Amino acid sequence: MSRTFISTLKTLWDFLNTPIPFTTTEARQTATEVPTLEATPIVEPIVPPVVPMSNALESIPEVQPMNASERDLRLEIINTLLTTPHRQLETVAETHKLMRDVDPIFYGHLAVWYNQNGDVRDHKEVFIAHLLASQLVEHRNAGYTMLQALPPYQVARVVDFMKQKLGKVPRSTRTAVQQYLRQREANPVQFDRATLRARKAMKHLYASLHIKPNARANAILFADQPPEDSLAFVLKRLAKADSPLDQAQIIVAHKLPYTTAIGAIKQLTPTVLVALIDAMSPQEIINNLKSLKARGAMDNPDVKALIDRKLDAAVSNDRVAAMKATSAINPADFDADTVARLEAVSNEQIKRRGRITRSTGLLVDKSGSMTQAIEVGKRLAAMISGISEADLYVYAFDTLPYEIKADGPELSDWEKAFRNITANNATSIGAPVAAMEKRSQIVDQFIIVTDEGDNTNPYFLEAYLSYCKTHKVKPDVLIIRVGSYCTLVEDALKAQKVTVDTLVFSGDYYSLPNLIPILARPSRLELLMEILDVALPQRAA
Repeated sequence: MSRTFISTLKTLWDFLNTPIPFTTTEARQTATEVPTLEATPIVEPIVPPVVPMSNALESIPEVQPMNASERDLRLEIINTLLTTPHRQLETVAETHKLMRDVDPIFYGHLAVWYNQNGDVRDHKEVFIAHLLASQLVEHRNAGYTMLQALPPYQVARVVDFMKQKLGKVPRSTRTAVQQYLRQREANPVQFDRATLRARKAMKHLYASLHIKPNARANAILFADQPPEDSLAFVLKRLAKADSPLDQAQIIVAHKLPYTTAIGAIKQLTPTVLVALIDAMSPQEIINNLKSLKARGAMDNPDVKALIDRKLDAAVSNDRVAAMKATSAINPADFDADTVARLEAVSNEQIKRRGRITRSTGLLVDKSGSMTQAIEVGKRLAAMISGISEADLYVYAFDTLPYEIKADGPELSDWEKAFRNITANNATSIGAPVAAMEKRSQIVDQFIIVTDEGDNTNPYFLEAYLSYCKTHKVKPDVLIIRVGSYCTLVEDALKAQKVTVDTLVFSGDYYSLPNLIPILARPSRLELLMEILDVALPQRAA
């Protein structure tokens, strides 16, 4: 490594670690006059090249590291709710812990609000775990109460998360789990259903927390000698049944769940399939659609008709996840009729999440490398158009604006409308705003799907200010960041005291319905006030 390079690094290190007191405007200006560092050629290939720092150093006062009290943790935690961790809970755990410690009042209300309104199970588990591990009695009581309503596999996940990521399971949490298990032991029907669907999780809770099961629970879970009145015994009868008719009768009589019963069945016939599907909930049908198709359920007209009726029932079912109907399957694997039913389920479930009463301009970046923005844009257009009670204007843009109009509100309609939109050219986020100003398309909010790489005139800020002046309005701005984003547009807007919110899209379309509570409120403040109005549950005496 050359001496010149080492000297350059030392100079940079000394500069970055020198306190810069900003007491006056003159002092700030003087501090930002930093000499440009010249990059030195690197001979050794294992050493990364030096990146020119002059541009970045010019804004040193604005990019100083912030401590927890200076960060907008509320914004950060709401951003995390737009992701789906897929069991990688450590990716959101740090933000949860910071929010709980810095603003415990808001965190407690947010946890309860999300438990009532959110879709992503991972987030619900992390919320409850942090409440249970909190120093506040109110948090622990709320976590205790919320834990009682979880299915066993989620209770086991909460306990494991606390052990592995938080490093502790307080005595109060063990008490909460013990109460959870005792309540189910006292109700044999509830206990049998729990062990039938989550036998491994139930055993794990008893064993990992050293909770002694009662005699019946021990016989079912650990001794493998279930009493004759238990569903575990019924499952053994199902495995021994020889005829499809006997199997079907057992499944129907005891409503055995598909995922459990399928492993005990020797031969899957249409008769048995009908019995299994009849016992399934609409959400279970959606979750297991691939498995049902692989077992020939979609090829039998009678069985297919029963599946269709279950999918139709999912439209109005409160326990169906909004996006799971379409995100969990590949449309190419199913016939058009089934795909249409699944889309109808998603559309109707999304409508139940809220209505958008504000006119909206959706601006979708189609400049180079913005393929993901186009995909997010078309899905947002379908979602918003289906629940909007006001005008919606959709534009794709590079250096020119392209107004997009669909023949209907369905995702398939927007797929067709976007079919010729491809990612290329430079970026002018102000171009669609200028077009809307000229066409007198007045909106209450702009939603921009972009990486904020606004590099061509008209720039968004100038176009936005002109739009506001012409139409005497001041729309709010929500930036949905995709790809390797910067903060160029956000910084420019904040400098002009324009209301701007930012959300980061991490690539999971299942999370998009979580945007609805934000879009359905006139402002982020109203959403935050709604969250604070949610009461924390009280632990029964």
